[in-house]
Amino acid sequence: MATIDIHDLSGKKVGTLDLADEIFGAVNEDLLWEAVKHYRAGQHRGTHATKARWQVSGSGKKLWKQKGTGRARIGSIRSPLWRHGGTVHGPVPRSYDYRFPRKKLLGALRSGLAAKFAEGKLMIVNAFDVKEAKTKEFRKVLEALHVDSTVLLVDSPKAANRNLELSSRNIEGLEFIAGNEVHPYHLLRYDRVIFSHAAIEKLQLTLRNSLPKQPPKPAEDESAKKAAAAPRRRTRHEKAAEVA
Repeated sequence: MATIDIHDLSGKKVGTLDLADEIFGAVNEDLLWEAVKHYRAGQHRGTHATKARWQVSGSGKKLWKQKGTGRARIGSIRSPLWRHGGTVHGPVPRSYDYRFPRKKLLGALRSGLAAKFAEGKLMIVNAFDVKEAKTKEFRKVLEALHVDSTVLLVDSPKAANRNLELSSRNIEGLEFIAGNEVHPYHLLRYDRVIFSHAAIEKLQLTLRNSLPKQPPKPAEDESAKKAAAAPRRRTRHEKAAEVA
């Protein structure tokens, strides 16, 4: 079982945490790709639209008579064949979201955590005890933790740690989310991930409970044991070879 150090906000090591091998052991890149694709599809607004010929402004009068002019026949200035006319089979507003199985999402979350741990970019702090809602003071905390790139902070729900939310929201490249809102997309988007001890414990418990239960091994049949122990009957070809 792997372990990871726990630090306080001053960067000092205050303990260790055991990590479950079934959660932090393997990385499934294909599953991560599927989870990120699903997340980004849900973020797509899908408000694109074009105007069909019945939506375009313009007169409905026939421009010239059908025959005798030598020109191509035309019925409306709003025809898709004309400039500023309607669009044929253009995009219409729609949702890009689709269903993604929860078991696959949790599997991708396990892979995302395993990837961050394998890269050494996962950090645990004992608690985000921010006394004042000051950005300047929280920058000093990040410096003490040697964070010099984009970072994701994961703690208990935001309402329970208002000072952390207020002191971190104006820092560029930093996002603070609750432990029950973590998505594989967040883990891959930011270079470093910092969990509070309580948040990682709760998330690890949830992911462990979501693992499929291993079925018990069936007991061996007594007849199968006897058949395996009994000598094998020789074929007539084997007997003929022995006589020869």
